[in-house]
Amino acid sequence: MIRIDFPQRDIKKIKQLRYDDPHPRVRRRMDVLWLKSQGLPHQEICRLTGISSNTLRKYLRMYQSGGVEKLLELNFYTPTSELDQHRVRLEVHFRAHPPATLKEAMAAIEQLTGLKRSPSAVGKFLKSIGMGPRKVGAIPGKADPEEQERFRIKHTQRTRRSLIRSSR
Repeated sequence: MIRIDFPQRDIKKIKQLRYDDPHPRVRRRMDVLWLKSQGLPHQEICRLTGISSNTLRKYLRMYQSGGVEKLLELNFYTPTSELDQHRVRLEVHFRAHPPATLKEAMAAIEQLTGLKRSPSAVGKFLKSIGMGPRKVGAIPGKADPEEQERFRIKHTQRTRRSLIRSSR
């Protein structure tokens, strides 16, 4: 069992942060410290807070090494891509020459950086620089432009007539 003597100023800070801190993990840590300061055994603290005994010991050691401030730190792992090192150059290239397909983008990235990436990784990277998939429309194979124009004019005249009738 880890024995800790809590100074009164720390107890006040812990009591306040149990409810006032915006991050739920910090609030849980403060709950653990509060219960420890009240003299509860470790097994009871684990049961009340829903944490494992290893996590409890980790929190108590963090408090011993750096005080309440150490428990306020949140160090989440955030992986970074090797493409981030080339982000500016790739963004300039893709803005000037937008790729039509992911395979085209993959080839350009490999040519510019030497890094080979999967289509899903390239798609995520393109999305992160603000480029989404292009929306394209299909052109009918046997479209008659003159017939389409006649239809458009006829349809527009009908719409105008119905608007005039409904306004009366």
